[in-house]
Amino acid sequence: MNHDSYDDSYIADILLSVRTIALVGASPNPARPSNGVMAYLLNRGYRVIPINPGQAGKEILGQWVYARLADIPEPVDMVDVFRAPEYLRSVVEETIMIDPRPPVIWGQLGVRDDAAAARAEAAGLRVVMNRCPAIEYPRLVA
Repeated sequence: MNHDSYDDSYIADILLSVRTIALVGASPNPARPSNGVMAYLLNRGYRVIPINPGQAGKEILGQWVYARLADIPEPVDMVDVFRAPEYLRSVVEETIMIDPRPPVIWGQLGVRDDAAAARAEAAGLRVVMNRCPAIEYPRLVA
């Protein structure tokens, strides 16, 4: 898939089909974009599970924090990545190992790695990169 642009229907279908989102790189700091996006998604009715090894065992926005994706005790529909682009490949590899496998991996603004996307797609995942669901949701769903 060409990740330079996405059809609006592709993005909207993802946002309408997912219910549970693992947010990798979640921050307890309200000034951080990951915290604002997490709050936005929670306010739109999504279940958001924060992933941050340094905050594991604590809460962010009232949600229990896990160290790794594999630690989440329930199925996840989407992995939303708030990490630098060079970490996307390792998040993809971790996502592929989860059972059941989340069907979507989403790289936030500035998070793009075409090789990681190809690996995810080869494993059957739908991929979005360099986009923010908190920007796309009001544009396409609300």
